[in-house]
Formats: sequence, structure tokens, C-alpha cells
Amino acid sequence: MVSEFNYAAPASWSYGFALLAFAAFAVQLALGWRGGARATVLLAAMGLSAVWAGAGLAYARTAAHGMWLLCHGLDLARMAALCAFLMLLLYGGRTGKRAVRRAAMSGTALLVALVAVAAVLPSQPPGLPTLGSSAQRLGYVALLGISIYGLVLIEQLLRNAPEASRWALKPLCLGLGGAFVYNLFMYVDAVLFSQLDVAVWSAHAAAQALVVPFLALAAVRNKDWTIDIHMSRRVVFHSTALLGSGLYLLAAAGVGYYVRYFGGTWGSTLQIALLFGALLVLATLFCSGTLRSRLKVYVNKNFFSYRYDYREEWLRFTRVLGAEDRGSLQERVVRALADLVESPAGALWLRDEQGRYRQSARWNMSAVHEAEPEDGSLVRFLAERRWVVDVEACRGNPESYPGLKLPQWLASMSSAWLIVPLLVGEELSGFVVLATPRAKLDINWEVRDLLKTAAHQAASYLGQAQATEALLEARKFDAFNRMSAFVVHDLKNLVAQLNLLVRNADRHRDNPAFQDDMIETVKHVESRMNALLAQLRAGATPVENRRSVDLGGVVTRVQRAKGADERRLSVNIENALSVLAHEDRLEHVIGHLVQNALDATEPDGHVRVRVHGGDGAAVVEVQDNGVGMSPEFVRDRLFRPFQSTKPNGMGIGAYESAQYIQSIGGRIEVDSALNRGTCIKVLLPRHAAAISVPMSRAA
Repeated sequence: MVSEFNYAAPASWSYGFALLAFAAFAVQLALGWRGGARATVLLAAMGLSAVWAGAGLAYARTAAHGMWLLCHGLDLARMAALCAFLMLLLYGGRTGKRAVRRAAMSGTALLVALVAVAAVLPSQPPGLPTLGSSAQRLGYVALLGISIYGLVLIEQLLRNAPEASRWALKPLCLGLGGAFVYNLFMYVDAVLFSQLDVAVWSAHAAAQALVVPFLALAAVRNKDWTIDIHMSRRVVFHSTALLGSGLYLLAAAGVGYYVRYFGGTWGSTLQIALLFGALLVLATLFCSGTLRSRLKVYVNKNFFSYRYDYREEWLRFTRVLGAEDRGSLQERVVRALADLVESPAGALWLRDEQGRYRQSARWNMSAVHEAEPEDGSLVRFLAERRWVVDVEACRGNPESYPGLKLPQWLASMSSAWLIVPLLVGEELSGFVVLATPRAKLDINWEVRDLLKTAAHQAASYLGQAQATEALLEARKFDAFNRMSAFVVHDLKNLVAQLNLLVRNADRHRDNPAFQDDMIETVKHVESRMNALLAQLRAGATPVENRRSVDLGGVVTRVQRAKGADERRLSVNIENALSVLAHEDRLEHVIGHLVQNALDATEPDGHVRVRVHGGDGAAVVEVQDNGVGMSPEFVRDRLFRPFQSTKPNGMGIGAYESAQYIQSIGGRIEVDSALNRGTCIKVLLPRHAAAISVPMSRAA
């Protein structure tokens, strides 16, 4: 008999939708469940509702009588659970008072009685008459009584709730009130006509599923409920937008259907045109930033106690600051602050070296060439008060900002809306001017606090970037100074050789051997200066490739270059050894070590240079009997730049020598003591067995 009613398809869709909605909400409640009677009862009600929807779906597909009885019983159980939840909200925490306790007990007894009557008395499937059975009608009356009792509980809950709590309870009361009203309508119709209406029963589940969003919103608003529910503003925003779009399209479709039904031959054409126009208008509206901004403001005002989802806003703020593909850091700071308040434009003013504040970045805002002095009214106000300035409020009511006089360039800027100070510690590093937003936004304490916090973070970003830039510039100057020091050191050694020639020129003018040495020295100086110029052009990169170098020949040329000091210098080349190096640089290093030894010895002292092999390495040993060095100086300062024992020394040669020897795989060993002399060993890998060994020092 049930099959003669065509309800299977719509009922299946209705109960299937309800199954998904109630099951999803029940899972959300279960995942966030932290105990408590209210949370437990609400979870039970949602679980029963999901099972009820599943049973209704099965009955719609099979029309089995047993499945109908299960569906009816589960509907009764979930209604009782919802009433119990309302009773807990109404009487929970106040049962210590006798009157309240008596009311709670009476209400519970009434609910149990109604449920018992409805459960015992038989119920017919939708569309089948009760055949005049008084028992069946009494069952419908009991169900009607449960619906009325639910509405009474909702009315009492709103009436007795404190004024501060009504805002949080409104979604709950609205949702459950609608559900009980639908039940009331369905069972009143059943009592009057002695049967459940098929169409009303088919839509029953879908109508009950609409309770879920209201319950979720109420759970978010009621922090004292032991339910851990989080609904992001983004979800609410997009859900609201989707719901609005759906209602808009349904309205357009309804109008189109009306035109089609009453419009004769023009009906179909007008319907298609109206639907296309509706879609076009909807797409245009949602491409509008103004509409999106107004929708966000509406959602924040009406669905949330706080305007901002601070976690989401902070993540978005930091993403914009870190997005290097969205312009310079200064421009990103402007955009990040503007996005917080839906502002479409802005500009940044930063302090320059003269202490004036100039526009350094702008986004969708015209350029301003005027600079704001640090003793101006605006800068002093921002530095002292640290307020977020509402430009429109300042224009209309100057008394609200005592001591502030807007500069002419700002007063004439019609789009200026907010001035946000950027503070690093106690110092005002700059400020941001934001344009009027697309949708009207009230500037309250929450907006100001959010902008201040974000501005502090942005100022830190800018300060760090400026410090990094200054550090890089200082490093460039440091590198330039170091290079200059190396150049000066090499030039000083070359000038010393030329001075030696000049001092001895008159005395040895007619000496052919001196003339030959002079020519060789001048050639050497020329070669070194050309190599130095080439190295300056190429930077720190060697100007020649490493090749096999005769170590004995290098030492011999160093000996000849010392000229008059040759009598204090003895050279002993024990083995013919080759190393892989840059010949000029190696000669420069060994010459520097020999010159240091000569400078450290008295005129009657001696310096010995020995070239020999040992343990697979080529060794150049420079030994003197001069003043020597302390072990602490050798360990901590000898091979560091700008450290020297000479009164006029620059401390560059030893550092440069150690760096080069290490770069070609060698090391330098130092053995020295005060007033005893110094022995320096340069160990280089032979050309046939070039292995890298780290530099070490021996005291």
C-alpha cells in the first residue's frame, strides 16, 4: 500500500542529507568531547539523529514495516534527548534551589510520560490512515505534546537567561525552535487527518538537518559548554556567501518559473534570459572587492564575539611580509597592514639620515614629495601618544586628538583614513597611511590593538632589514680596507728595496756586480708591481695558475733581493725540490718571512735559510737569533690580521703568508721564545705527492 505513494526519491534525498549532516556534527562533537553532562547529552542527541536519518533512508528505499517502527522509535528518542539537553541548559547549576529542583523533576516526569505513551501506542507509516483508532491518535497527540514541551523549554530558556547570555543562546533557540515547530505542524496535521502526510514526512529530515549549523554556531559562542568546537571565519564567510548565492539563484529561478508558467510562448525565452542575467549579476558582485569586504564585516559582526580570527590574521600577515615576489619589503609592510582592515591602498613614511620622514613606499596611492620634520606636530604626536589616528575623526573633531595638527599634504589627501605609527623600542621609525576601506569599518579597541601589534612586528622587520643592509655595507668597507692594507704592505716592501738601492748607489756606483744586482732588483720590483696591479683588477683570485716551481731557485732569488743584508743571510739548499704553487706569490711569502727574521735580529746577528725534504714534504726553514716572540703571541695573534710586534708594522704579512700556504696544501710551524730567536718552518707538499694538510703552530 505504501508503494502507491511516490515519495521514495524525495524522501531518500531528504534523509540522506540529514544522515550526512548529523553524522558530521556528531563526529566533530566526539573528537572535541571533554566530558560533562551537557556535552554528553548533545552528542547522544546528534548520534541518535544520525541513526534515525539512516533508518528513514532505509525505509524510503525498502518500505519495510519493521524499518518504519525503528525509524519512529529513533525519532522519539532523539526528540527526548534534545528536550533533556534543553532541560540541562535551563536547570543545570541551579538545582540547589527547592523551586527549581521541583520544576526540573516535574518537567522530567512529564517528558518521560509523553515518551512512554508515544512509544507504547502504535504508529502507522506515512500515507496510511489510522482507521479511526483512538490509540493511534493518542500516540500522535503524545508526539505533539513533546514538540510543545520542547517549545516551552526554549521559551523558558530565553526568558530566564541573563542578558549577557542571550546572544550566545539565540542560534540554539532559533534552530531547535524551528525543528519543534516543524514537528508541531506535522503531528497537528496527523491528528486532524488521521495520518502522516507523505510530503511533510519526506521533508521532515531535511528540515531537522537545518538545526546543525545553528547548534554549531551556538557551541562556538558558548565557551562554558564542554564542547571543543572551532569554526573558522573563512568557513563561515564562504558558507554565508554560498548560502546567499544559492538563495539568490533560487529566487531568480522562481521568478523565471513564474514567467514561464504565465508567459505563454515567451515564457521559456524569458526564463533563460532571467537565469543568465542572474548568473551574470552574481559573478559581477562576487568579483567586487567592496561586496566581499561588506560580507566579511557582516559575518564578523553577527556570527562572532570577536571581530578577528587572530591566528588566521597573523598567519596571513606574516605570509605577506615574507612574500618576496610581492614587491619590496617596504611595500609588503603597507599591503600587510592594509589587508588587516580591508584597505585598498596605503603608503609608508620612514626616517632618513637627516631625521625627516619621507615617503619610501606606496601601494595604490599617489606619491607625496613633502617630507615631515621630526619636530612637526604629526611626528611628535605619534612618538609621544603612539595612537592609531583616525584622520576623518581628527578632521571632524580635533579635540579628540589634543596637540595634533595634520600637515597640509595629509589634510588635503581625501583618501587618507588611518595613520599607524611604526615604533622600534621607544623610537618612531616611521608611519603608514592607509586609505578608506571598501566597506565601512568601525574603529574600536580591537582594530586599534591589532594594528598596533602588527605595526610593532612590521617595524621590527624593517629595522632588521635596515641593520642587515648597514652590516653588508660595513662589510664591503671592511673588505676594501683590508685590500688596501694588503696593497700598502706590499708597496712598502717594494719601496724598501728601492730605498736600499738608492742608499748604496753612490758608494757602489762603479761596481759592476752592484749594477747587475740593481738591474735585477728593479726588474723584480717591476714584476711584483705588475702582478699586484693584475691581482687588484682580479680581486682575491690569483692571477696565474699554479705550476711546478723550483723551491731552491725561489730561495736564491730571495737571497739576492736582500742586497746589503746578504752578509747576515746564509742559505743552504740540501735537495732539489719542486712544489706546485704560484711562483711570484711563493717568492713573496718566503721573502716576507726572511725579511721579518732580518728585522728581528741585531746587525751582528744571523739568519739561516735551509731547504730540505722530510716526510714527503718540501721544507723551507727560516731561523734567526733575534728577539723572538712569546708563546701567547704565537698562539693568539701571530697569524691574525693587523697584529705585529714591530713598532711600525701593519700585521698583514704573516696573515697573508699563512692564508696562502694553507691554500696550496701546506702549513707553517713556529718555534719561538723571547730573547732566544725564532724558527719558522714552511712545509709544502712535493709536486709528485701533493696532499692537503691543515696549518698548525708549534711553540
